[in-house]
Amino acid sequence: MLEQQDIYSIENTDYEVGQHNIQKWGFDIHNPVFVISTGLILLFLVAVLVTDPAISKPALDGLKWDIIKNFDVLFIWAGNIFVLFCLALVISPFGKIRLGGAEAVAEHSTLSWLAMLFAAGMGIGLMFWSVAEPVAYLTGWYETPLGVEANTPEAASMAMGATMYHWGLHPWAIYAVVALSLAFFTYNKGLPLSIRSIFYPLLGDRAWGWAGHLIDILAVLATLFGLATSLGLGAQQAASGLKHIFGLEGGLELQIMIIIGVTALAIFSVIRGIEGGVKLLSNINMIIAFLLLIAVALIGFSVAVGNLGTTISAYIQNIIPLSNPHGREDEAWFQGWTVFYWAWWISWSPFVGMFIARVSKGRTIREFIIAVLLVPTAVTILWMSIYGGIAIDQVINSVGALGKDGLTDVPLAMFQMFDELPWGNFLSITAIILVLVFFITSSDSGSLVIDSITAGGKIDAPVPQRIFWATIEGAIAAALLWIGGTEAIQALQAGAISTGLPFTIVLLLMCVSLVMGLRTERH
Repeated sequence: MLEQQDIYSIENTDYEVGQHNIQKWGFDIHNPVFVISTGLILLFLVAVLVTDPAISKPALDGLKWDIIKNFDVLFIWAGNIFVLFCLALVISPFGKIRLGGAEAVAEHSTLSWLAMLFAAGMGIGLMFWSVAEPVAYLTGWYETPLGVEANTPEAASMAMGATMYHWGLHPWAIYAVVALSLAFFTYNKGLPLSIRSIFYPLLGDRAWGWAGHLIDILAVLATLFGLATSLGLGAQQAASGLKHIFGLEGGLELQIMIIIGVTALAIFSVIRGIEGGVKLLSNINMIIAFLLLIAVALIGFSVAVGNLGTTISAYIQNIIPLSNPHGREDEAWFQGWTVFYWAWWISWSPFVGMFIARVSKGRTIREFIIAVLLVPTAVTILWMSIYGGIAIDQVINSVGALGKDGLTDVPLAMFQMFDELPWGNFLSITAIILVLVFFITSSDSGSLVIDSITAGGKIDAPVPQRIFWATIEGAIAAALLWIGGTEAIQALQAGAISTGLPFTIVLLLMCVSLVMGLRTERH
């Protein structure tokens, strides 16, 4: 085994010379990563603007489905490996290692820490899919998991188990691998906070050359595509809610106005940084989300409580069958849903992982993994049990629009569920506010992450650079909506999924490199 000083004997000056930083107009640019990433993003945007979405969308969608169908086994087994890897670290002697060294102290309270990692991880997604996904599985909207018959008691149970499978341990294990790797090599080994740093045990000084540049460029593209897509989806849901409650026309103009407003607030937040911006908004997120969750749970208490046990047992019973891609009769379902989700989470992992790493100094590896893996999963079980359980109950008992027509409009599904509850309009208005705050948090935290990568791993990038990336995110989402509407966002989503394939290989290698690094640490 190589000694610690042999692997990590690089000086900051060596890295600075390798990155050729440009400091101009208030920017601190890692030249190859910033220039190439920006060029590719602008090239993609121009191609979308000058190409008919009816042509570009099928092309990107075809690429997405080629990846999903040819690499479905790789995606599903990679997800399983990440879960097992994280659990192994928890029970191993490595679990005692503290991020930042034995004397490191946590920079944030546990509550604020959990709020930030959860809000950045999947806040918007829970709002968007917590009603729509269980209803889709129950009614066979797009096939059914494990071939169960739609609209049966078995389908109701499976709907909750399959939903939790997609939102539980597996996605958070993906995030945990990236976040832990970044935090360890940054805080314990003194390397820059950048994806390339993780691969120093494997690449050596080549990590500061073109091999590292390519890794960071891919991370920037995956992050920006994922964020722009989420801005578009969040705008669609918020616009649908505003139209549903207030009668405002929920067309492209309203969606673009929402994106402009959110981008402006995100810029204000990134200027204030972690403490004054992201941390504050994350705490607000969790307060509003908690109050809304409690309100919905109390209104539908009997259904919510009864469904909690069903969700937990269905998740436990079905996690292994759903994790096995071999000999399945529901190939269309797991390719259309599970593989899609795994590629999506992986494409988001540079963004979420780096943000979690930034706020996790001072935690032990065991504490880190338990928090990142188990706490969000427990909260998600509660969230899905309440929202999804009430929605399924409405479908089974033919209550409201969901009970009458099933899933007809994904962005509107949550508001249709609220319509049949007491204080429905109040719940819907609160949910709209929560959606907006959630994706302001995602936008500004994502901007901070891209800033760090394009500044060569620096934690505190200059303010003009933060503003630049926050503006780019909003501009891409707004332009795509304006030119192509929903089809353009779906095309961008297909592009984001396409980045998931190479990053799956990157994450598997990341596990190897992390273990190599951990073996050099005293514990």
